[in-house]
Parts: sequence; C-alpha cells; structure tokens
Amino acid sequence: MNLHHAVEISLTSPATHAELAHAARTLPLAANHDATRLMAVVHAKTPGRALHRVRRRLREALPLDAITTHYPDSSGHVLLNITLPPHADTAIRRAAASAGQKPRPFVQLALHRALAQHIEEEADLLDGAVQRLLATTASQLLTAVGRALTPTTGAPSC
Repeated sequence: MNLHHAVEISLTSPATHAELAHAARTLPLAANHDATRLMAVVHAKTPGRALHRVRRRLREALPLDAITTHYPDSSGHVLLNITLPPHADTAIRRAAASAGQKPRPFVQLALHRALAQHIEEEADLLDGAVQRLLATTASQLLTAVGRALTPTTGAPSC
C-alpha cells in the first residue's frame, strides 16, 4: 500500500529561483520565505523510502543538507536523511566497527544519547533560572498571591 508522506528539506544555502523552478519540475515543492527550507508530499510505501526518493530526485538540482519526515511516526520518531562527507562516513564506520556495531544503529544510539543529554542540560538551565527568579522575587510573588486570594473591601464575595 502506497501512502503520501510530508517531507521537509533543509538546504545548505538558499536556492535560486532557477534552481527551485528546475527542482519543481521533478517534484512539486513549497519553499519558505528565504528558500532554505522546502516541503514536499511524496508518494512512497514507507517514510524512509520517501526520504530516499526525495534525495535521489533532487540531489543534482539543489544544495541538499538534511531531509526529514515532517510528522513523527507511530513511535514518535522523525526520520532524518543526511549525506556525510567521505571522511565523516569513514570515521563513523571505524567507530561503529570498534564498538562491534553496524553504522546505522551506532549513529542512532549516539544521536539518542546526545539529544537526551541536551534535554537534560536544558532542563537544568531552566531549573536554575526558576530558582534564581524565585530567590529574587519570592516575597513579591507571595504578596501578589495573597492579594489575589484576599477579597477586597466592598467587592462582592462568591
């Protein structure tokens, strides 16, 4: 069963009008205001095949950076399709082999760990900011809450 998949395309540099026109003859595209991000709806059996189809059709026409599924799959994952420079690909293959893994799961695990660490660091920063805010404004905050909860004279009560 073939489905349609929404795909987002990030470009390494803004596409020219001529590049967009040429690419749109291959695949209908919608561009953002500065032509660095594009959207397409692709007919394919799976989201992964949709990403590969986009890369295959547009790799000669546009300066492709990353291609992603626009909506998460049933597991909540967004697929990412990137082409690495040869030296980076070689380094990943060597590191994966050293770890006794295949490159794809090795990269997936590394990305998952990096994202988890980033989320944890962002949460820590936010916690710190809230703590600093409360340390400097706790008395004002409590006073405001007290005023909000205390009926004023002459005001109708519930």
